[in-house]
Amino acid sequence: MLTGRHPQQSRPRAGVNLQNYLFHLDNLSLEYGAVKALKSVQLTIYPGEILFVTGASGAGKTSLLSILGGHLAPTSGKVILPHERNSKHFVATVFQDLRLLQKKSCEDNLWLSYDSSIYNNKNEFYRDMEELCHTLKVKDQLSRKIEDCNGGLRQKIAMIRALLSKPTAILADEPTSSLDKESSYLLFEVLNHFNHKKGLTLIWATHNKELIKQFPGKIAHLEGGRLVYSGHACFI
Repeated sequence: MLTGRHPQQSRPRAGVNLQNYLFHLDNLSLEYGAVKALKSVQLTIYPGEILFVTGASGAGKTSLLSILGGHLAPTSGKVILPHERNSKHFVATVFQDLRLLQKKSCEDNLWLSYDSSIYNNKNEFYRDMEELCHTLKVKDQLSRKIEDCNGGLRQKIAMIRALLSKPTAILADEPTSSLDKESSYLLFEVLNHFNHKKGLTLIWATHNKELIKQFPGKIAHLEGGRLVYSGHACFI
């Protein structure tokens, strides 16, 4: 199953003067019992941005992406969406566990993204799938079952599946953790192309500082659940 959502429409609170934003996090907090995963986060994300979410393990990166993707509700605060949000707006999430069907082939998992409302026909979908698989060098692996694939191949399949859903934004949680340096850069070059050519918003949780240095984008840096820096990548 492709993990994503069509966010519910919501109006900004009075006094928020924002134009064309994709998400506005308003004093967002999340608690798991006594653990405060996120603490009063204020952040605005705009369409077409590349945002790297950084921080040590346990800083709140996965929690933040899960809330943006609609998979968790904050304990307090809000994720505000523009009231004029088009119903076709779709956020695809690539989790660390990838959520692929283990007994199915790579190709079968990719076909889960097919939607007749966004593709004219199955041939169009298949052409897009072939192109992405060729670019990411997995075309000759499509018949393999997911349970027989290594971590790097699984991560590529999960990301291709997300791209094939033609989302407005992709939320990716450490999507290169099992990839070597060359494959990591190749994957992000593909995502960077979608960002430039189609306005795809990328929100990417990562520890990979070298990757961040090589590509344009902004940073949201978390420490202990607090947003301590939001801005240009010169922070790294």
